[in-house]
Amino acid sequence: MLAVGTLAPEFTLPDQNGEEISLSDYRGQRVILYFYPKDMTSGCTKQACAFSELYPQFREKGAVVLGVSKDTVASHKRFEEKHGLPFTLLSDVEKEVTARSAWASSAPPTSSTRTASSSKPSTRSRRQTTLRRCSPSFDARVFLYTILFWLMVAKLR
Repeated sequence: MLAVGTLAPEFTLPDQNGEEISLSDYRGQRVILYFYPKDMTSGCTKQACAFSELYPQFREKGAVVLGVSKDTVASHKRFEEKHGLPFTLLSDVEKEVTARSAWASSAPPTSSTRTASSSKPSTRSRRQTTLRRCSPSFDARVFLYTILFWLMVAKLR
């Protein structure tokens, strides 16, 4: 987990269309970055579909969703097309981001390890929520409610 006051680490990975995407491309936006084990598996599909279902609400609140796994660009493209996913999937075949990620669980990655993080990459991570070993269908709602809470707090200040 990123410590409060730490900038989210910069990285660049190809998306499901083969385009290079950098975390800095989303500077100033709320970013929900979630790591998952494998495309097309039941748990990962439930998780992706939960984010997909809530995606319009995330966008309405100024958040973007980025899914990261070790699957190939081609696998991500099939996953996106099969389930109509409206958000970006990033391919970390070499596991460079996942391995050095502050969001990754301290336990060795397994097929059941999922992590997700929400923060504003352009700011210090004082408003970061991290879930480890997330429930595939529960975490999308947690992040939506977290964003709504942040917006309410901001209005109160």
